[in-house]
Amino acid sequence: MRTILVTGGAGFIGANLVHHLVRNYPEDRIVVLDLLTYAGSIEHLPQEMLQGRHPRLRFWYGNVCNAALVDTLVGEADVVLHLAAETHVTRSIFDGLSFFQTDVLGTQTVANAVVKAGPKVKRFIHVSSSEVYGTASRDAMDEQHPLNPMSPYASAKCGADRLVYSYWATYGIPAVIVRPFNNFGPLQHLEKVVPRFITSVLLEEKLTVHGTGEAARDFLHVDDTCRALDLILQAPDHLVHGETFNVASGQPRSILDIARDVVAEMSYGADQIQFIEERPGQVVRHSGDWSKIGRVLGWKPTLTWRDGLQDTIAWYRQNRELWSRQLFMRRIPITTPSGKISYH
Repeated sequence: MRTILVTGGAGFIGANLVHHLVRNYPEDRIVVLDLLTYAGSIEHLPQEMLQGRHPRLRFWYGNVCNAALVDTLVGEADVVLHLAAETHVTRSIFDGLSFFQTDVLGTQTVANAVVKAGPKVKRFIHVSSSEVYGTASRDAMDEQHPLNPMSPYASAKCGADRLVYSYWATYGIPAVIVRPFNNFGPLQHLEKVVPRFITSVLLEEKLTVHGTGEAARDFLHVDDTCRALDLILQAPDHLVHGETFNVASGQPRSILDIARDVVAEMSYGADQIQFIEERPGQVVRHSGDWSKIGRVLGWKPTLTWRDGLQDTIAWYRQNRELWSRQLFMRRIPITTPSGKISYH
């Protein structure tokens, strides 16, 4: 029996990953550490984990910056999957402090705990972000693409990314860095673009698009990301330790095209798409090269954009009571370069 610690396990990717691990590793002990900030919810987790009596599922409410707690939990773990982070670009413009505290100092706390645990921890998987790359300088960004973060969130993730790499180089910890591109799917917070568009239709509102909507992203369903993390979890040491892997679809999609796809799938009027001012720190083009993880571990994306979108729409249709509690957090006040307060 292994003990797998998942930090940030009540968030979007984290909770989907926990469900994946519970289904696929019935003999392993799964421990979740989460502070349950606005984007995390205990309702995302398997209910048996929350009852406190299951012999192999355990939830800890706590801050990833709490060194004493993190040292204890990491010291019991064989594998650490570190997903605890603040993750929204626009919110980072509104409140950058919490992003650097959680994303950078929290990652340092976990990395220090891995060092202290020594050979007990066999693998430390740090979930970074494609946002560390900034705007693409070539058609598809591989892991060697320059890091040019363009928002406080991206900068915080970049700092954490390089911090983990430095701990591998300095201390030899069994670290692997994963850079997922834009994920979507069930359980995602309404501040993110795909659920924001879907719920706008369900609420019979306008779909708001920044600028001209030409900014393009590489979107991947969260189930494919969970499969990639699982493969890294299982891989031989020499294939992954000290390595960085992109996880992407390789198919960029403009924000305007996403809005059009959502209204088409949900039979909503295309005239309900509304353009607002551009978001500061906007990345113009983002497309991932996933050939490395394909070559090394045999991973490839399996869900098409349309199938993933239909699955996501179905989840939001069926779980209105759950996501409606987040409605007051969909719009965030930020100060634009001109000094104007604008809601995004």
